[in-house]
Amino acid sequence: MLSAAFWVAALERAVKTAAQSLLSLWLVGDVAFNLLSIDWGTAAGVAAGAAVISLLTSIVSAPVRGDGTPSLVGEGAPRHAAP
Repeated sequence: MLSAAFWVAALERAVKTAAQSLLSLWLVGDVAFNLLSIDWGTAAGVAAGAAVISLLTSIVSAPVRGDGTPSLVGEGAPRHAAP
């Protein structure tokens, strides 16, 4: 958890989570996406909250595996081949 690689991966996850939160607000809030009707303050608050939760989840997950990654399954989790 003290390595630069951990924090880079954790921040990447947090940014992705923030983006997903914004998209979900936009897609669920209106049937038709209207960029001009978005309450940007609320949207930014939700995205920032989601990013903080993501970072906290990464910090809590780090000791579980003990391999220095912010993931419960690890960066080297096996990939399943498509059927």
